Amino acid sequence: MATYKCDKCGMSVNATCGACDAALVNDSLQKDDGSSVQISRCPNDHGKIKSPLCCGQDMSCSV
Repeated sequence: MATYKCDKCGMSVNATCGACDAALVNDSLQKDDGSSVQISRCPNDHGKIKSPLCCGQDMSCSV
């Protein structure tokens, strides 16, 4: 399971899919302008979300 942690305050979070309860996995999404965005996705293709924010910044991910 991917664990997201705030580098500023130390808060951490684990996330699961509401449809199947599978642990979300860390991934990235390529945007049309060539940049990438960190996302969390369901391994069973139920969807994806932008990775969590804390203290106004993206939380870093460790697996």
